[in-house]
Amino acid sequence: MKFTWMKWSALPVALLMAGSVAMAQDQSSSGSQQPAPAPAATPAPAPEARPKPTIAQRKENQQDRIANGVQSGQLTAGETANLEKKEAIINKETAADRAANGGKLTAAEKQQVNQQQNKVSKQIYADKHNANTAHYGNNKVGQRRENQQDRIAQGIKSGQLTAGETAKLENQQKGINKQVAADRKANGGTLTASEKKQINKEQNGASKNIHQKKHNANTQPQAQPKP
Repeated sequence: MKFTWMKWSALPVALLMAGSVAMAQDQSSSGSQQPAPAPAATPAPAPEARPKPTIAQRKENQQDRIANGVQSGQLTAGETANLEKKEAIINKETAADRAANGGKLTAAEKQQVNQQQNKVSKQIYADKHNANTAHYGNNKVGQRRENQQDRIAQGIKSGQLTAGETAKLENQQKGINKQVAADRKANGGTLTASEKKQINKEQNGASKNIHQKKHNANTQPQAQPKP
């Protein structure tokens, strides 16, 4: 009887010890499986400030915007002629300033040019977003007008046409367009055979002018990208 009592009294102690060992193993196992703390996030570098465009880059950007407006029809021939006349004036002033300063512009002259270009920039935007657009129509006269404008736009983008040359070409197109509008108005919206012949003859002359000005020695220098 004494041996039996000792046997049963020792059993709870053994169970308690076994449970303590199991709990210690569980805690050790669960602790080893915990994920390592994530490394601290590296702060993103601050974006570099974009360099201001040079005078030449600004001029080229304006010409590209005008060319896009011509090609899309957002700019009429008259609007384009007016814009390019202003660009030609800025170009002449810039060339004169450079000639007087050994090929360079002073800080004050650069500021003045940028102020002038800011005004032209606003005018380009206004002209491209107003109600005036170039409507060519699905006819031979309209297709010829559109073809001439596409050739002029290509010359502006490539630098084959200077601002002054473009202004003259677009003034010529403006005159033809006015004549077409007046003839249509006098004839109930149509053109007579003789009027079409006359317009085609005038466009032939304008076409030769476009070719000549695109292939002469005068070019619009393209800006060199900053290193």
